[in-house]
Amino acid sequence: MSAASASQIPKGQVDLLDFIDWSGVECLNQSSSHSLPNALKQGYREDEGLNLESDADEQLLIYIPFNQVIKLHSFAIKGPEEDGPKTVKFFSNKEHMCFSNVNDFPPSDTAELTEENLKGKPVVLKYVKFQNVRSLTIFIEDNQSGSELTKVQKIALYGSTVETTDMKGLKKIEDH
Repeated sequence: MSAASASQIPKGQVDLLDFIDWSGVECLNQSSSHSLPNALKQGYREDEGLNLESDADEQLLIYIPFNQVIKLHSFAIKGPEEDGPKTVKFFSNKEHMCFSNVNDFPPSDTAELTEENLKGKPVVLKYVKFQNVRSLTIFIEDNQSGSELTKVQKIALYGSTVETTDMKGLKKIEDH
């Protein structure tokens, strides 16, 4: 099974799991007993019995900071056919978003997840919008069946890192 899941990573991209700054990760409206690490952490996200579940309603707002600048290419979000996420909005480098202001900002990209996506088929994002990502906010707006509970089995982010030397070069240009 692991060979099959590894082959789902788009060519030339890496799983960005190792670059997540876990101390800053947040998830609004998560169930206390079915929280974000179930879908995001290595080992947990591979266990189909573990889910991230929404609490008060179907929406989830996930904030993921990175410990270095990354380029985000694509993502995979697995979930059950009925309660899996449907409309997913991505915001690059937007901090401190909450449900009251999430609709005030245009998302960097929006995806409608299909049944194939919920089984793990990656969705390619508008790559040009995710070139210098320090943090990512993922807004799961609704789910497949319109129920009150959204379940997410796995969230995987694929992309590459931006070399630190590039960042120094960029800073120098900005100074002039």
